[in-house]
Amino acid sequence: MPDTNAALPRVEIYTGPSCSYCHRAKALLRRRSLDYREHDVSRPDARAAMAARLPAARTVPQIFIDGEHVGGCDDLEALEASGALDALLRHTSAA
Repeated sequence: MPDTNAALPRVEIYTGPSCSYCHRAKALLRRRSLDYREHDVSRPDARAAMAARLPAARTVPQIFIDGEHVGGCDDLEALEASGALDALLRHTSAA
């Protein structure tokens, strides 16, 4: 999804096509009306890009907000549940 407002945070998510955690993470982002750029790791170029950014990562999703790695689906859901996602989004969009 293209970024339409420079004030909004840039969200990237590395996903796999049949990954239920990926579907959950994308659903949370959509509920929050956050545009995101999806990188499907079933494509070799996307897998290589994820490996370059996170050499030790072996699972998807892997989520970045304004270039900061926030983790996977469970991490994103924990940020949402604690209210820390709001703070992170405010911080990154103010930078």
